[in-house]
Amino acid sequence: MNIGGVSIILILGLVNMALLVFQLLSGLRVLRVPIVIHRRAGILLVVIAILHASLAFMAR
Repeated sequence: MNIGGVSIILILGLVNMALLVFQLLSGLRVLRVPIVIHRRAGILLVVIAILHASLAFMAR
């Protein structure tokens, strides 16, 4: 599965990494964001991580 010649699994992995870094920085208060945004980003991180893992598992 590709989007513009790039694997969807790779795209989701990069999005996961960006969300993880955001969660880390906002949790350590390096980035000052409201708790609501931090919480929603965490939920989004879990959903995308599950999707990423499921697609990677099915690709094998």
